[in-house]
Amino acid sequence: MSFSGKKKETSPVSPLNKRRASWSELWVNHHHHFLSPPPQIPKSDLTLLLPDPTLLTIIAKVPPSHRKTLSLVCKRWLRLHGTLVRSIKVSDWGVLESGRLVSRFPNLDNVDLVVGTCGGLVSVTVGVGCYQSVDFIEEERLLLSAETVDRGLRVLASGCSTLRRLVVANASELGLLSVAEACTRLQELELLKCCDSVLLGVGAFENLQILRLVGLVSDIGLMIVAQGCKRLVKLELVGCGGGFDGVKEIGECCQMLEEFSVCDHKMEAGWLGGLGYCENLKTLKLVSCKKIDCGFGLGECLSRSCPALERLHLEKCQLREKDAVKALFKMCGAAREVVFQDCWGLDDDIFSLATALRRVKLLYLEGCSLLTTSGLESVILHWHELEHLKVVSCKNVKDSEISPLLSVLFSNLVELQWRPDTRSHLWLSLTESGIGNKGGKFFKKI
Repeated sequence: MSFSGKKKETSPVSPLNKRRASWSELWVNHHHHFLSPPPQIPKSDLTLLLPDPTLLTIIAKVPPSHRKTLSLVCKRWLRLHGTLVRSIKVSDWGVLESGRLVSRFPNLDNVDLVVGTCGGLVSVTVGVGCYQSVDFIEEERLLLSAETVDRGLRVLASGCSTLRRLVVANASELGLLSVAEACTRLQELELLKCCDSVLLGVGAFENLQILRLVGLVSDIGLMIVAQGCKRLVKLELVGCGGGFDGVKEIGECCQMLEEFSVCDHKMEAGWLGGLGYCENLKTLKLVSCKKIDCGFGLGECLSRSCPALERLHLEKCQLREKDAVKALFKMCGAAREVVFQDCWGLDDDIFSLATALRRVKLLYLEGCSLLTTSGLESVILHWHELEHLKVVSCKNVKDSEISPLLSVLFSNLVELQWRPDTRSHLWLSLTESGIGNKGGKFFKKI
């Protein structure tokens, strides 16, 4: 087969077969000389011209929910973002022990290590109203060893000298001492699964103001805390023991103590008497207590009361022991605000003991199903300084049983929240009793 050297001529295209230009092509060809050239994207990062303090100020203005995205821009932005993080919950203990946590977040002041010490399997919140997980660790195998926890605490202390709040479980005395030596600004400490020997390291925190203890603590442990933490302002005990001597030592040594909270306690008989030595105590909270006090020796220990007490808060407590409740009210006779929330056994007979509270200005009742209208009236009519009354979900308190004297009291209150049950229609029920106009003036004033 042979090929000729001449180029084969193509046949002319027929005008019928030629494709017609679209309208968009015609418009582009006609206006091509009017179109501006595409913008040039700079190859260099202009943020490199900004110093770190300026760029850090800009990033700080971004809402916290979007800062994580900014940290993905580059290594520099990642480093600057880490300096803005102040609070963190550690779930991976290896990140802490390797040192990556403190290098990534050098300015931490609030660190929660509980989930990490429990192998990342348990999450616990400790505080008044959140004590459902007191027995949060049923098996010791879920906990990291004290030696491992101490190693992590030493790494944390070496890189976070600005630490102000620490939450940790199963630490030892040596681990706490390493934190106390490096983190002199620590003000709030929460120890879970602790015992008396661990508290030997707590006394080294010179500026400690808030302390929460969850574990087996006795009078010895309370005395150790009292001798070492004399600047305490708030103390919370969860599942702890102790007695009169320990609480008395706290009151005598921690003269700045203003709030004392006890949850599910295992206190010895007569511990209430020790509260009388807390001369500056302003708030007493009892949560989930199966008993207030055993009653043995109460008469001998209640020679003093809390002169500065302002608030008494009882939540999910058993109030069936009349002598213990009477001793509690006598100890808190100066209270201005009294709260009963979901307390069992608070009937008319027990509530009548509240007349010992002579200066009540605010009463809040919620979930007290045994209390009746007459039982409520018999007490609050003795409180001549009462200004705020809140009654919620107390099914035996009836609108129809409100007496004229109680109606007059309602009309003179500064604040009234009345929802004893879902069928309560207070002002409709009081129209026939002749105080409807007073109620109208009351609501106009608010």
